Amino acid sequence: MKHPFTLERNEFHLPDQHIVYRIYRNPAIKSKRRLVLLHGAGVAGVDTWEHIVAFLTHWSEVLVPDQRGMGETHYPDKVDHPYRAQELVADINALVDYLGWWAFDLGGYSMGGLVALLFKQQHADRIGKQFLLESAVLDRPCWETTIDLRKDLSQAAVFLRGGEDRQQGIVNFLDAISPNRKVSPQVERLTVDRLGQRPIGFANALDCVTSAIKELDRDALVAAQGDVTSFIGGNSIELMHQYQRELAERLPNWHYFLMTGTDHSLPFQKPRQIARIMNTEMDRYLDN
Repeated sequence: MKHPFTLERNEFHLPDQHIVYRIYRNPAIKSKRRLVLLHGAGVAGVDTWEHIVAFLTHWSEVLVPDQRGMGETHYPDKVDHPYRAQELVADINALVDYLGWWAFDLGGYSMGGLVALLFKQQHADRIGKQFLLESAVLDRPCWETTIDLRKDLSQAAVFLRGGEDRQQGIVNFLDAISPNRKVSPQVERLTVDRLGQRPIGFANALDCVTSAIKELDRDALVAAQGDVTSFIGGNSIELMHQYQRELAERLPNWHYFLMTGTDHSLPFQKPRQIARIMNTEMDRYLDN
């Protein structure tokens, strides 16, 4: 089908970062609501969100930036340097200020989910509805096992920084984050190729989340959120579902959806279904 949104690609320059971002616009949608969508580690914004955006019905404008080390965003010297999660939050804040987006809804996938959680905690008055797709730091009910998972991902980052071991690093990442994935060899190769576009940037993203986990208070972070719709792949580990069920039972603003037949790659596997739920969840939010 023809994509209903027009696409505008631009660059926003900070002293240490050239941020490439895309704005999708649909003049047929009369709502003035805006949506910011943040991608995960190792993947570009357009690859993660474009097929989801095509089916959204509540937002006339959708902003999809490439975060540090990923997609087309780069440092001025074109070298991928390490960074902290707070720098990602500051990048997004500077970008929406530059665009004059003073209020918007916010979604994040994987590492982008962590950035979205932190952004809401720090800029609560700017954010309306929230969407999380297998957000980082919400992996397990037990904080110690969440930290243990990061040890496996830190080892994957080590491989990603090594020349001949980079593919092994990507496979290690997939084994840690999606141990129950059921895909064909062809799909696995496509996933490895997608994650291998900028291996050093990918490694820096994994280390960024590991550093953040060592510093943040997850209970305080969760308590600072507004109306959240959280998507988890049906083939993801049971502990992840257990934690999401606990949050949904304990918090009236937390709405958990299990996406059958998917794993951590759910935005690539079920874009139409995710968009449909985002639309119906937005209806619910607006009716409250």
